[in-house]
Amino acid sequence: MAKALFIFDLDGTLVDTAPDLLTSINWLLGREQRRALGEEELRRIVGHGAKKLIERAFAMTGEEISGFETEMLYRAFLKDYGSHVAAASRPYLGVPETLSALKAEGFALGVLTNKPHAPTLALLDELGLSGHFGAIWGQGHRPYMKPDPRLFPEIVAELGGGPAVMVGDSRTDVETARAAGAPVVLVSYGYTQEPATMLGADTVVDQFSEIAAAGKALLGL
Repeated sequence: MAKALFIFDLDGTLVDTAPDLLTSINWLLGREQRRALGEEELRRIVGHGAKKLIERAFAMTGEEISGFETEMLYRAFLKDYGSHVAAASRPYLGVPETLSALKAEGFALGVLTNKPHAPTLALLDELGLSGHFGAIWGQGHRPYMKPDPRLFPEIVAELGGGPAVMVGDSRTDVETARAAGAPVVLVSYGYTQEPATMLGADTVVDQFSEIAAAGKALLGL
C-alpha cells in the first residue's frame, strides 16, 4: 500500500489550460454571433465542467441558453477543444518535478477533475504527465461530479486506500475534501473568483513546489 495519497485537481492546479479553453469558447461564441471573452473573464468561470462553462460564457455575452442548446453547443465545443487540447496549455512551474519526487517517495497520486474525461486524458498524455498518476478521473468517469461526496473515497479506494489529501484551487475542491473528511491544500494562482485564502482550506500555497511539504504536514508525515 502507498505511504499516503495526493489527489489533484487539474485546471488551474496542475496545468494552466486557460489559453486553449479560451480559443474554443471564443470560437463557439463567435459561431453564435456573441462577443469574445477575455482571459480573465474565462478564468472566473472555469472549474464546474464544460457544460457549466458554456452556460456561463453565454450568460456573460447575451441571453442565457436552454438546456437543449447547451447540449448541442457542448458537443461542438468538445470536438473543437479536442483538436488543440494542449496547443498552448502548460504545467505550472514545478509540477513535473514535484510529482516525480512524490511518486519516488512512495506516495500514490491521482487526478480528480470536472473536466470531461476524454480531454483530461488527452491533455495529460500530450504534456507527458499521465505516467505520474495511478488514477485519472474526469467528468463522465462516474455519473456524478465534484463535490459529490462519493467521488473522493472512490478514487482513494481505486488507488489502494490510505490517508489522502486533496490539492486544488477552488471552493469545489474544498467541499470535495470536506465531504470525505480529508484535508485540503489550495494553490493561490488558480481559477476562482474568490481569493483562495477565503475558501476554508487547511493550507494555501503560492507555488506548486510547496505542495509536497504542505500535504505531508497535513497528513502528519
